[in-house]
Amino acid sequence: MTAFDCEAPHLPGAGRNALTIQAPTDRMRELKRELKKKRRFASDASHELRTAVAGLRAELEEACLHPDETDLGDLLVRALRDVDRLDAIIADLRALAEMESGPPMTPQRVDLAELVRDEAARRSDRIAVRLRLEPGVIVQAVPIRIGRLLTNLLDNAQRHGRHLVEVRLSRGGGHAELTVADDGDGIAESERERIFQRFTRLEAARRLDRTGTGLGLAIARDIARAHIGSLRAVEADTGGAGFVLRLPLAGPRTQEGKT
Repeated sequence: MTAFDCEAPHLPGAGRNALTIQAPTDRMRELKRELKKKRRFASDASHELRTAVAGLRAELEEACLHPDETDLGDLLVRALRDVDRLDAIIADLRALAEMESGPPMTPQRVDLAELVRDEAARRSDRIAVRLRLEPGVIVQAVPIRIGRLLTNLLDNAQRHGRHLVEVRLSRGGGHAELTVADDGDGIAESERERIFQRFTRLEAARRLDRTGTGLGLAIARDIARAHIGSLRAVEADTGGAGFVLRLPLAGPRTQEGKT
């Protein structure tokens, strides 16, 4: 068993005062890193919003300059596409803000198989989702958050899949393991961490969907970590990309009034 000394060890050339200052200094560095991270995120978010607005403005200004040469139907389709992108960015930014600074949400016992079936039933996808779910896999979670995570992974799979999207659920080693896989081109091993960075969109994603925000996978990983879990990208046995979510299994249900 490891014991932690109440008194810090003596370091050559450093007295007790130097050690006392160290902790605040480390904390200051951490705060500076966090501030830099938030500023970079604000800059990236501003850039994405301005890009979408600029695209919409350019289309409308072109139509105003050449009304006789403008196909109104085509203009409306392109304008609505840009509005959809703006709406998606705003919705994702709001989700991030709620997770980072919103009121805490109380986790509850969640049957993951039931949650997956409910989420899949709500969707209307071009590729039918194949479910291979072990029953009775229970975790402590916030259902709306895990539902959002699953939605983001399924949206990604539908974007890249050709003919197959599959969700698998099993348990092992004290964890629930949920995998969302497709039969698309997959993700290069060198890119499997980068795709979880905010506003990161690989070329294939940009080609397949112009309205994507580059926030979906980042939000999914944030949700996983908030549940003391993990989310990683792998090569799926279906030939495309796989995303593996691992969450701690819930303990046995306690009787009311007992611990």
